Amino acid sequence: MAEKIAPDPEFEALLRHIQESRGLDFRGYKRTSLRRRINLRMEAIGADDFAAYRAHLEAQPGEFEDLLNTVLINVTSFFRDPDAWEVLKTQVIPALLANGEDDRTIRVWSVGCASGEEPYSIAMLLAEQMGVQEFCRRVKIYATDLDEEALKIARLATYSPREVESVPPELLEKYFERTNNHYVFERELRKCVIFGRHNVVHDAPISRIDLLTCRNLLIYLEAETQGVVLPRLHYALNRDGYLFLGKAETQLARSALFRPVEMKHRIFAKVPQEWRRPLGSFAAARTARREPIAADLRLLDAVVNESGTALLVVDDAGSVALANTPARHLLGVGEADLGRPFQDLPISYRPMELRGPIDETFRNRRGIRLEDQEYRLNQTEVMRLTIDIRPLQRPDGSVHAVLLVFTDYTRMHALQRELEASQENLEQSIEELQSANEELETTNEELQSTNEELETTNEELQSTNEELETLNEEARSSNEEMESVNEELRIQAEQASSYRLYLESVLRAMNGGIIVLDQKHSIQSWNRWSENTWGLRAEEVVGTSFEALDIGLPVHKLREIMSAVQNGREELAEKVLEGVDRRGRRILCRIRISALRDENSDGHGLVLVLQDLSDERSSEEYVRYLGRVMGQALNEIYFLDPATLRFTLTNEGAQKKLGYSAGQLTQMTFPDVVPGIAADDVRELIDPLLRGEVKEIVFETMIAAADGREYPAEICMQYFADEVPPILVAVVHDTSDRQQLSNAA
Repeated sequence: MAEKIAPDPEFEALLRHIQESRGLDFRGYKRTSLRRRINLRMEAIGADDFAAYRAHLEAQPGEFEDLLNTVLINVTSFFRDPDAWEVLKTQVIPALLANGEDDRTIRVWSVGCASGEEPYSIAMLLAEQMGVQEFCRRVKIYATDLDEEALKIARLATYSPREVESVPPELLEKYFERTNNHYVFERELRKCVIFGRHNVVHDAPISRIDLLTCRNLLIYLEAETQGVVLPRLHYALNRDGYLFLGKAETQLARSALFRPVEMKHRIFAKVPQEWRRPLGSFAAARTARREPIAADLRLLDAVVNESGTALLVVDDAGSVALANTPARHLLGVGEADLGRPFQDLPISYRPMELRGPIDETFRNRRGIRLEDQEYRLNQTEVMRLTIDIRPLQRPDGSVHAVLLVFTDYTRMHALQRELEASQENLEQSIEELQSANEELETTNEELQSTNEELETTNEELQSTNEELETLNEEARSSNEEMESVNEELRIQAEQASSYRLYLESVLRAMNGGIIVLDQKHSIQSWNRWSENTWGLRAEEVVGTSFEALDIGLPVHKLREIMSAVQNGREELAEKVLEGVDRRGRRILCRIRISALRDENSDGHGLVLVLQDLSDERSSEEYVRYLGRVMGQALNEIYFLDPATLRFTLTNEGAQKKLGYSAGQLTQMTFPDVVPGIAADDVRELIDPLLRGEVKEIVFETMIAAADGREYPAEICMQYFADEVPPILVAVVHDTSDRQQLSNAA
């Protein structure tokens, strides 16, 4: 055995820090291999010594993950070492299935499963021989590892084409699903594989395992640690369980815990441990026989009383015939109880019913042993008794009494419990020493792993380089597209902002209320006119129900027509309601309701346009008032078409004065009633008025009535060019009375 190297205090302090910080206990790993792996990380980050690396771990907690990935060499693949897997397939699994009952659960444990290739390989072999449905019903595969990141990859069960190269094509097609550039393991089988974090050195082992795989893990552990792990693996296996190790592991060649099934490929079977109590050695008895001596009753009585075992004799009449001193102390039998019926004593039914076994001994003439009987002396003290009921026979073979022997097994019971506990501890112990070439095997495994890692890394780098070039081109193209899209979005955002400001300005400037409702009649928009008229700001009403508004307008009267428009029964609805604005002024509102629809004619709510008709109604009433006044005026008032000078409207005074009806006058022109002035002269007279050179013209002439009568009149004409259509108004005043007064004077 190689000499142990003196421990490095700084290195041991680093290991303790890792354990205390993250619960990762590397103390059982081989120091040379562990130092080499940690030195790789120290070189990668530029740490000079272990103290500096510890400081780096404290400052950069993310380094723990990189350290774990370096120390735990997660080199694995599907069906690694194909020859060994072939032996497992042809010899071990058939034997495993043949040993089990049809409905018994088959339990498999993959220790150090890394990214999951090993447990999934086992799942495929079992599913091939059992069928997928039977596999899912009976098989449980427990896959454990220290590396949580590797377990996350294993749970995803997604692998690259390179990682599944070692899977036979028929199994790859059957148990993997191709998605884009990856392969995903079959979902139903994946459910039967349970992944979890587990430290095989310190955590309790999973029990009742039929097949346990622990490949290339033991070679990284110290001899003392292996002495802890191997008994745990032995304990985990069923009586007929199998252990599958890596090809570099030779620790079990001399182990008494396992026997080789196929030594070349490191497949072993459990050797059940038989635990026997060693027999004591006694001196041989002398063969010389002494002459028989006469029995001394007092001597026999002393022997019985000093034997240390409680003895009680019941005769064939059922009475107590004898009770030695230990029996009296233990069972509470006094001198007065001798000769009494046994059934009257408490011992006949405590600690158990003894009358039946005594009767059976009398009948069958055979002894009976009652083991592990609890006998409670008081509230705290409990004894464990073994009661032997033996027949005492006469020379003719008949039973004339029964001997009850009460043996105290309390201490023995405690020792048995301790023995069972020790037995469990012994199963976890091993007396295997590490051979001299383990370090070389470990180094060889690491070199092989490193070589595989370098090959993988090289190919990945080549592939990554190509992917990066492609990604660079795509990124450049995407960047240009993004810049173009960004510019378009900026322009659209500016346009949208401009449209929004423009729309808000339009809504504010409109001399009317604009209210937008959604499909639930909640207010979405409320313009400035609505704020000024009803006294509620937009932020107070947006989001509230229109029908719940407490304003001076009876909005509940709009419910029916709003429903009609929203349901498509009407395109547009209109209603005039009277209300009161925020100043208390009575207001007449016309509400037009239309549907809010998108380009697909899908309804999204309603648009309400409110218009104040109060001033318009006042104007109309005033116009009607003026019309009534003008219509009843005695002066003649004519409305003429400026282009044709045709009468368009006349008042009642004009119709009476001329003697024509309103319909007749609309067929006549102004020159028709002024015979003293030619039509061209009339046009020439009013031409300055029509051109806007004068505001009015006044002239006197004779007017001809329908009955041929003519009367003098003063005519005042005004032209209203801004009206639609423009109108020429002539006010005619009869001057007959004025001329008569002038003539009289």
